Amino acid sequence: MRSLPASHSSDILLVDDNTLGLAARKSVLEELGHRVKTARSAEEGLAEFRQAQFGLVITDYKMPGMDGIELIRQIRALRPSVPVILISGYTDALGLTEALTGADVVIAKSANEVSHLTRAVGRLLRRRALSKPAASAQKVLKARSTGT
Repeated sequence: MRSLPASHSSDILLVDDNTLGLAARKSVLEELGHRVKTARSAEEGLAEFRQAQFGLVITDYKMPGMDGIELIRQIRALRPSVPVILISGYTDALGLTEALTGADVVIAKSANEVSHLTRAVGRLLRRRALSKPAASAQKVLKARSTGT
């Protein structure tokens, strides 16, 4: 795996109650050059999200207490523009989709999970980076038109 240039790396919040899954995904994302903060429950993840700026959130679906869908709902209420990836072993059985969960991407736990995850992370972060200059340009144009 190649690491990304600093301009494409991001702070990622990774939420999963499974210690081994959390460590494996963190390792993969850090190899790609991202800074990863982990949380072992949705409640802990929400607390971390409230305290720091993350460029992306990755969460498991099934966790004790609050599940991943509720975490996504609360994240969207706080900062709707932050991209979210939901990972689950139940995507087919429960019919978990982006429309149903509120996630930008839903990934099934499988042998292909790592490649799906790395592609989704790259795509969402590129899309987010491309939208930032447009937002900055709009602010400049607005400031010029109002004279501020």
